[in-house]
Amino acid sequence: MSTIGWAQIALTFALVLAAAVPLGAYMAKVFSGGHTFVSPVLAPLERGFYRAAGIDPTREQNWLSYGLAMLTFSVAGFASLYAILRLQAYLPWNPQGFDGVPPDLAFNTAVSFVTNTNWQAYGGETTMSHFSQMAGLAVHNFLSAATGIALAVAVTRAFARTGAATLGNFWVDLTRATLYVLLPLSILVALAFVALGVPQTLAGSADATTLEGVKQIIALGPVASQEAIKQLGTNGGGFLNANSAHPFENPNALSNLLSIFSMLVVSAALPIAFGRLVGARRQGYALLAAMALLLIAGVAIVYAAETSGNPLLTALGLDPAMGNMEGKEVRFGQAMTALFVAVTTGLSCGAVNAMHASLTPLGGFVPLFLIQLGEVLPGGVGSGLYGMIVFAILAVFVAGLMVGRTPEFLGKKIEAREMKLAMLAVLILPLVILGFASVAVMLPAALASLANAGPHGLTEILYAYSSAAGNNGSAFAGLNANTPWFNTTLGISMLLGRFAYVVPVLAIAGSIAAKKRVPASAGTFPTDTPLFVGLLVGVILILGGLQFFPALALGPIVEHVLMLAGQTF
Repeated sequence: MSTIGWAQIALTFALVLAAAVPLGAYMAKVFSGGHTFVSPVLAPLERGFYRAAGIDPTREQNWLSYGLAMLTFSVAGFASLYAILRLQAYLPWNPQGFDGVPPDLAFNTAVSFVTNTNWQAYGGETTMSHFSQMAGLAVHNFLSAATGIALAVAVTRAFARTGAATLGNFWVDLTRATLYVLLPLSILVALAFVALGVPQTLAGSADATTLEGVKQIIALGPVASQEAIKQLGTNGGGFLNANSAHPFENPNALSNLLSIFSMLVVSAALPIAFGRLVGARRQGYALLAAMALLLIAGVAIVYAAETSGNPLLTALGLDPAMGNMEGKEVRFGQAMTALFVAVTTGLSCGAVNAMHASLTPLGGFVPLFLIQLGEVLPGGVGSGLYGMIVFAILAVFVAGLMVGRTPEFLGKKIEAREMKLAMLAVLILPLVILGFASVAVMLPAALASLANAGPHGLTEILYAYSSAAGNNGSAFAGLNANTPWFNTTLGISMLLGRFAYVVPVLAIAGSIAAKKRVPASAGTFPTDTPLFVGLLVGVILILGGLQFFPALALGPIVEHVLMLAGQTF
């Protein structure tokens, strides 16, 4: 590790915080229906969308109607995307002449992009036409991210209101998240990517001859526009197979910095918007502080592990001075690679600028564990905030037990119904991840997809199901997931990780919104202090450890011990 490396990491976080504060204030105005500097241009367009769709923006929905609208929209999105992928041979902008995507892969990919997972069991430049990339995948990069933001806003309103029966209007929140937040930011970021050398063209490919005289076909396309929303919407799906390790998606150090910044900024702004909307700004900063503490710890562990190198390779005569550079791009360096690894898995993004399977065992443990903690550090756009609120409810319950009072969060009493629903949501991830992984390690058809045996092979399987259920989308490589078994089970994991989680969260929101706000008393545990931040961090770590440590002990942890002993499996 180096001072320059830490300075780069600190600068990135400082830039994100500097942008997240005003962006959070702006988003609070947008979702409260306030006037913003873009309202004169976008408000007429917004009203036009409502008229065209027959939506009454003043008609609000209760939690069940809000959830049904979200589910209906997601089903329609899945059906349309599945049709595009299956029929892409007959659709325009297909200069490569690609055939339709096979049924199991089309199912997996459609589910992946509708759930904001963007798991890719295919090579983008060898599978998807430009039309599929733009009209299919990029569109759902916007819509799945906007859906997550809308759900977070609905949960926020539950704490902002008292004795209310409604949470807002899903169609209004979806429209505003897309029109006022994601679209303007994506235009700016896409232009910046183009200026930094990322291609934006409808050309199919370019023929090149290398210095050795070998002919090579270089894939091109509208990369910059998809790259922008891929990062801002914490989607992660790459236009090209190598994702953000590819020089066309991430050509230099500045584009790498912009990628990390774009991944973090909206998710970091949402807790600030939460604090403003509920009238307790310190609460928003407390949630952001808990997210930041765990994320920074993850960055530090990955950075330390990777710069320490691999003693097995050192024993073979490899110079350990640069640490473990296997699977990494030299142009980014260890510090910004470690930051990218932790950010993309602390978020539910899944973009990668290094191959996670090539990390040291401890370095690979961190992104896997960050996903398993629930994708709340700071998590995907929207999903990270409402996931953190679930943990906050659990934390105030623990605090209530300690002070002998009914637990309260922002003046709302947390009672048996909320606790049951919160535990139902929290148990979804371990049920899906460990359930499917335990079956996969017993099936010859699943084990045939592994490139590695032993603990590393187990980690590949655990990572795949963790990434799918956590709606992350990054892969541990070494696993051929483009098989009927993995395409189907990972698709089911994505659906459960997104919708089986959010339905009880919306039910919690409906229950909270109907409650009257209780004035704070001497026995109220304050939830905007460093003490609560520490308690919240502890609850997240303890739950994650109890749920996943036994499986992790058989995977990356035992592999780390073997590596230190100079042994391989």
